[in-house]
Amino acid sequence: MDRIRRLLAGPWVPPAVGKAPYLWLLSLNFFVWKYFYIRPSVLELAMLALTIIVFAPMYFSSFWLRNRRLVPVLLATFALGVVWAPFNFGACTFFIFASGMCAGIENRRYAYGTIALILCGAALIALSVDLPLSFLLPTLAVGTPVGIASVMDATLKRKQWQLLRKQEEVEHLARIAERERISRDMHDLLGHTLSLITLKAELAGRLLDRDAEDSRREIKDIETHARKALAEVRSAVSGYRQTGFAHELAQARAALAAANVTLDANVQAFPMPATAESVLSLSLREAVTNILRHADARHCEVSVTLQDGVVVCHIRDDGRKLDSLQALAQGNGLRGMQERVASLGGQLRVEVARGLSLELRLPTGGLA
Repeated sequence: MDRIRRLLAGPWVPPAVGKAPYLWLLSLNFFVWKYFYIRPSVLELAMLALTIIVFAPMYFSSFWLRNRRLVPVLLATFALGVVWAPFNFGACTFFIFASGMCAGIENRRYAYGTIALILCGAALIALSVDLPLSFLLPTLAVGTPVGIASVMDATLKRKQWQLLRKQEEVEHLARIAERERISRDMHDLLGHTLSLITLKAELAGRLLDRDAEDSRREIKDIETHARKALAEVRSAVSGYRQTGFAHELAQARAALAAANVTLDANVQAFPMPATAESVLSLSLREAVTNILRHADARHCEVSVTLQDGVVVCHIRDDGRKLDSLQALAQGNGLRGMQERVASLGGQLRVEVARGLSLELRLPTGGLA
């Protein structure tokens, strides 16, 4: 039931595609155009409703499937056109939809070849059963540009996504290089300063019995250099922070262990965009903070999986104190978490029932 509820809640198409696919469904009006001037029989009306009910899930699934996984949907859509072609010239719509679905075939040569097979098959059917030009012309005149434009648009989006991933990788490498630079600078800084403090501390110890005034002066210098070093270190490491999810998970485990809360983690290994990893890390930190402040929990579970190009993260605890979302809603943590997830086109679901349950769904832009 939860899976069905999630499917009905959507999104039915990848967020990166936008809302246009919902409008494209209006093309089915060609399929029902016949019935504006011809009254259908009860059986035909039932078959019409059944066809639309069967086609809608296949249509939406075509936006999530790629390559060979898309073939059954293409064949089923083509079959709907074949079955309806002798009875309804609006069946050409299914061949046009099938041409547009070829955008999910990543090899352009195969995609264009599949479009050609679909349209040639439709033409052969039209000629074999002597269908009118009102069926054949829309199929070829609309199916060809729709199929080609869909493949070109999908290819462009994949290239843009690959470019974005490369930019994220470059930024990630730049951050690593910057952290290494700061680490080296901090090492050089602390090495010199601590050596100086050590020498002055030894000198102050030797002067303590012979010259108390000089000893106090050296101790004052130690304090001055220590404060100066502390300020320099704070300045040097202000941009040096670990934001990786693995590091955040280790921090969460240590913090929960200190509060006698056990953590069970099941994190699937897969490449993750830096933006999604950052949002997951911050969300995990906020969830752990809520557990420590509000939950009075003894057990916490964290799982991260990749499902159809969507990163799914579940965070649950068995806390007993929190019995509603009101305590969480009063703060900024949950609101900030929702804003970060929404900025990536994702979804956040929060439930309070025998503990706090968070579900984050973050699209990866086509990661398989």
